[in-house]
Amino acid sequence: MPNKTIYVSDEDLPLFQRAQELAGGKLSTAISVALRRYVEMEEGRQEGYDEIIVKVGQGAGRKQRFSGVLLGEWGRTQRNRVEMFRVYRSRQGRYVLHVDRSADWTDNSGGDNWLEGMFSRGAWRTYLGLADSSWGFIEGEATLEVVDTVEELRGKIPEEFYDLIAGLGRYPAVEDLDI
Repeated sequence: MPNKTIYVSDEDLPLFQRAQELAGGKLSTAISVALRRYVEMEEGRQEGYDEIIVKVGQGAGRKQRFSGVLLGEWGRTQRNRVEMFRVYRSRQGRYVLHVDRSADWTDNSGGDNWLEGMFSRGAWRTYLGLADSSWGFIEGEATLEVVDTVEELRGKIPEEFYDLIAGLGRYPAVEDLDI
């Protein structure tokens, strides 16, 4: 295996030492991992892709990262929660669906219709802080799913959003113009 010499400034020496510790004593491993990630992300950036980091799981969850481009977002409310759908195209040409669902809220201040509940049961006192109220929620959740074709998104996202995303598939990610 060939040897390469890397010159490190005095101010960067603690960074290299810490990288070596984290890599189990092998600085070459740390450098290779960092360079591999750098090359992958930089090539993607030059091709027009961004580094995407999304939260998945419930509550604080965990984060997942990939290289892609956002094709569209669609939000909707459903009774006690908000749902946000995002569709990305990955560098490999696959479709990435990220769905973020808010916490599920409940309260005792009105019925299904806020205005109707306010006047029909005297809930206006609660809204003005003149009466007791109670509320609660269940933590939200975010999911990430990867599919090979845009057709596989059908049924996983609202139909109107699917129509918009499917319309984008008629155009290539990059079109070379001979001008």
